[in-house]
Amino acid sequence: MYTRALATTYRHRAQLVGLCDVNPVRLEHAARRFRDQSGDEGAPLVLGPPDQLASMLQGEGVDEVIVTSIDRTHDRYVVAAMEAGCDVICEKPLTVDAERCSAILRAQQRTGHNLRVTFNYRYSPRNSALARLLMEGAIGTPTSVHFEWLLDTVHGADYFRRWHRDKRNSGGLMVHKASHHFDLVNWWLRSVPVKVFGLGDLRFYGRANAEERGVTHFYERGTGNAADPFALDLSADHELRALYLDAEGEDGYLRDLSVFSDGISIEDDMAVLARYSNKATMSYHLVAYAPWEGYRVMVNGTEGRLELDVEERSYVSGRSGETPGGNRCTLTLRRHWEKPEQLDVEGSDEGGHGGGDSRMLEDIFGEAGLDPLGRAAGALDGAWAVLTGIAANTSFATGVPVVPGDLVPEVRQAGG
Repeated sequence: MYTRALATTYRHRAQLVGLCDVNPVRLEHAARRFRDQSGDEGAPLVLGPPDQLASMLQGEGVDEVIVTSIDRTHDRYVVAAMEAGCDVICEKPLTVDAERCSAILRAQQRTGHNLRVTFNYRYSPRNSALARLLMEGAIGTPTSVHFEWLLDTVHGADYFRRWHRDKRNSGGLMVHKASHHFDLVNWWLRSVPVKVFGLGDLRFYGRANAEERGVTHFYERGTGNAADPFALDLSADHELRALYLDAEGEDGYLRDLSVFSDGISIEDDMAVLARYSNKATMSYHLVAYAPWEGYRVMVNGTEGRLELDVEERSYVSGRSGETPGGNRCTLTLRRHWEKPEQLDVEGSDEGGHGGGDSRMLEDIFGEAGLDPLGRAAGALDGAWAVLTGIAANTSFATGVPVVPGDLVPEVRQAGG
């Protein structure tokens, strides 16, 4: 998403000068793709492995570093970039655990460099509309939120065949995926969680669950097993072949593992209860094996209720066609003693993440002006978004409620 934007729409506002990746085959492919997109076959790009990042930054006069590596390595490159004198744009989630979160916040405070976390769902018109209504007091003071997110068996399954399936890499879906959602609630409520309790388990994916349902045929990887709708065949897609299948010899990474194999350490069905500093509460549920994709948000307030109901077709890596279902969005305002009001939301079909991607890229690389909704997210926003999930993971393991602020003292020291 970022390299395409820098190669096309924003090529006259920012210059991509280098790329890092642990896999040289994938790195060369990314460089060729950027040059093709920009139409400049001779575009100068410095390429190197991540262990050369510090020297690459010193030699190229870099202003900003964009971190899109696997989640557990974000802290390594965020800290290195800031210490090299650069501002940082970091993909969500900020990181996967409390220790890494503390390290990032300490580095940001120590260096004074700007750290932006790219929560593109804030920029989706439907989510922005909900934020605007709450900010304007449409339902008075918000008192509680119910938030249900459904990942279907196209999108949801993909987290169980690649690196995300190892909780050490991703923090599980409570961190990798739900940090989107917890950030939205923090932003909508203009508050942060003070107590979190969670229950989660692996109920659908994984070999043991498949065996309980009577499955007897198993395989290691999807390539060569395309008859199974859960299989991903890397050889059937040019981009996946170039990025992964042709690059396997360098690092042994398999992008197409069976979702019904052993070795999955993340959950696929999760429930969370949270209380916020403004006394509002949240009930949240995430399912990764639903028959349709979308989400429902209900916000109760002292003067009424807001209901956002969304069905969406999500981008899924490796799927050239659209996921099942359609795009549908309804936003309903229900005020006490008044008839329900259906509110129009335009623009939610304009590209990825409900129209959020293009708007966020404009905010990052374009000439965006003042934003009364405050959609740009900083280091503390990123920290609080992952802290709900990290606390939920801790609660999964211990069976007791967790105080997120106790896990990372730096969020309190910074005034969060």
